[in-house]
Amino acid sequence: MTEEPELSKAEIGKDAIQSTAEAAATTVGEVATIITGAVKDVATAIGTFATEVFEIREATRKAQAEHDDD
Repeated sequence: MTEEPELSKAEIGKDAIQSTAEAAATTVGEVATIITGAVKDVATAIGTFATEVFEIREATRKAQAEHDDD
């Protein structure tokens, strides 16, 4: 059996920093994905609302035009 060499304090510190950086990068990516999805959902909701407002306005104009013709 061969003994594994002991890690130096510098190597242990480097590994800790590397693991922390990797965890931070993963978290930032996850948060960015969540924010991107939320922005997309908000834009879709606003677009749907605007479409409904245009449809209501058009229906109102048609109803007024029909009423004026009578």
